[in-house]
Order: sequence, then C-alpha cells, then structure tokens
Amino acid sequence: MRSYLFVPGDSARKLEKGLGSGADALIVDLEDSVAPSAKEAARQVTEGFLREAGKTQSRPRLFVRVNDLASGHTAADLDAVMESGPDGIVQPKACGGADVAHLAAMIAVREAEYALEDGKTKIMAIATETARSIFALGSFRGASHRLTGIAWGGEDLSADLGSESNRDANGHYTDPYRLARSLTLIGASAAEIDAIDTVYTNFRDMDGLAAECRDARRDGFAAKMAIHPAQVPVINETFAPTPEEIARAKAIIAAFENDPQAGVVAIDGEMIDMPHLKRARRLMSRV
Repeated sequence: MRSYLFVPGDSARKLEKGLGSGADALIVDLEDSVAPSAKEAARQVTEGFLREAGKTQSRPRLFVRVNDLASGHTAADLDAVMESGPDGIVQPKACGGADVAHLAAMIAVREAEYALEDGKTKIMAIATETARSIFALGSFRGASHRLTGIAWGGEDLSADLGSESNRDANGHYTDPYRLARSLTLIGASAAEIDAIDTVYTNFRDMDGLAAECRDARRDGFAAKMAIHPAQVPVINETFAPTPEEIARAKAIIAAFENDPQAGVVAIDGEMIDMPHLKRARRLMSRV
C-alpha cells in the first residue's frame, strides 16, 4: 500500500473517478468533507458505491472514514456501510489504543450480524488530530488485530492548538507538527504496523509533493494520503521500491537464508547485519 486517496462520500461522480485514479486504496469520507446536513445522504451514496465497486476484481482497496467516536455518528456510519463489506475503516481523532479497541468491537458486532469473515475489516487510525491524542501515540501496540496503520494529520491539530499556520514561510512544518509526525512514525513502529504520511494540501504543487514523499519514505513512512487524483502517480512512484532496491533486498534475504546461523554476511564487500535484514524484509513486504 503506497497511496490512500480521500474521496467525498456524498459524490457518486468523484467516487467513480477515484476508482480509476491508480490509488492503492480509496478513503470514502463521511467525516470532514461532508456537511452535517448531508451525512445521511452520504451514507446512502457510500453504501451503494461499496456494494457495486466491491464486485470488481481489479479495484483499489475500499476504506470508509467514519465520524469520530465523540461525534455520536459512528454507529450510524457503520450501520450504513458494513453490510457492503468495506476493506477497512479509517478512524479519525483516534486517541490511543483504547479508541481503536472500542471501534474494533463495534465492527466485530456488525461483521457477525452481516455474516462477514471475522477480522476482515481492517482499521487505519488517524492519531494526531487533537493535542490529547499526541500523548497516546505509544498505546497502539496490541490494541486490535484489525489495526494495520497509523496516519498523522496536521490540519485538525492546528485547529485544536489554535495555530495561525502549521507551516513556516518556507512551506516546512513547524515544530509542533514535526513532533506529531515523528511520534506517529515511532508509535507505528512500536506497534509493528505501517506509518502513513499526511496529505499535501497544495494539490497543484507536484514538486513540493514529491519532495515531501521522498522525505517521508526516507524516514520510514510506508505510504501517503492524497486529496486529489493528480497526486496519486507522484505518491505511487516515490513509495514503490525500485528494481535495484528489490534486487538488493532479495540478495540480503537470500544470504541469511543460506547461512541461518550467521549474524553478519558480506555482500559486494559490505558487511550486512540484522538491521539490514529487517529493512530488506520490510521493503519486500511492500512489493
């Protein structure tokens, strides 16, 4: 999984366009992009889209961003979409593992009700949207077997902090948001799940997007969220391992498999140890 594209859940036209975007996953949004008065209509549009798109063999994975637990809308969102069998649910404003466990229980009840495979529906948590959530980023490990990724977001956090902007004059994130980003990466690693980078809001600035993707991949993020279909090719290209990287990872893995007792192996004159093997296996898991 390299790219997650947000699509408003109340627009059948945009949802259909999203299917052809090349994104690895669509996040059908019932939260921020849908006005309160349009929630029920969006649920109906989303349910119909999931039902029809789910029949297609060659498609992106289909996630739904429900409204957060404190909103009072989560149960209605799940009731509307779960029968159609989404691949996953995106949990906004997740405040640690307890919130994930709560959502997982709600999902499990509906999987049983609709005769879906137990554990089929995964969870991706957006975990930095409130100041309180920052202090819970170390609590996701073991929260649920459904949890596959943690994402960070700076827009809701800036509103919660009362920031005038989350970026400086050069377009770089300021310190509070760099901290949230770093803790998300560390928290995801501690939980042994993917770290997913936040959206790049200037959808016309492809150079800026590409630079942010490169930085994210360098630091250990596995994927990035997108807000416009035009961003997807840039994200996919940056996060896809190159043929040279794949070949090297295979060589490292093969070297250790050929000598299972070795703690260090030599490849092309370089000493390779266990951290290299771990990185090689992680890269191959994304191929």
